[in-house]
Amino acid sequence: MKNRPQRILTVCLGNICRSPIAHGLLIHHANNLGISVEIDSAGTISNHAGSLPDPRSIDIMIRNNHDISSQRSRIIKREDFEYYDLILVMDKSNYTDLCTLADNDAQRSKINLVLPHGAEVPDPYFGGDSGFESVYKMLDEAIPVWLNQGAG
Repeated sequence: MKNRPQRILTVCLGNICRSPIAHGLLIHHANNLGISVEIDSAGTISNHAGSLPDPRSIDIMIRNNHDISSQRSRIIKREDFEYYDLILVMDKSNYTDLCTLADNDAQRSKINLVLPHGAEVPDPYFGGDSGFESVYKMLDEAIPVWLNQGAG
């Protein structure tokens, strides 16, 4: 088998709030750890397909020296289940949606909640800036754990 970077996909509902933050943090932490990865993000609904991340997601990332302004929202595709090695979802609804879309147990085994112990990353879309700050902190703590597990 050809040696290649680990492929990781982050998924939330619309791919404009949580998964773009996780996407940006995966790139940042992988670079800091010297880990070769290929990262993308997607949503389970198509309402925002082609859109930039939510301005509040962009803002929290800029305030922490990360630029996600080149990301564009997309909906998850069936091919993603074969292509990606690890699929990190933000909440149990995302998890259930993806498990339903997956064709088999091998694909379902790639799907994981990003936070430990079944915890969920709350959707900050209808809230204020503090919700985005909380999401950033949760993901900033969780992402290095996943990268270290994959590198080991």
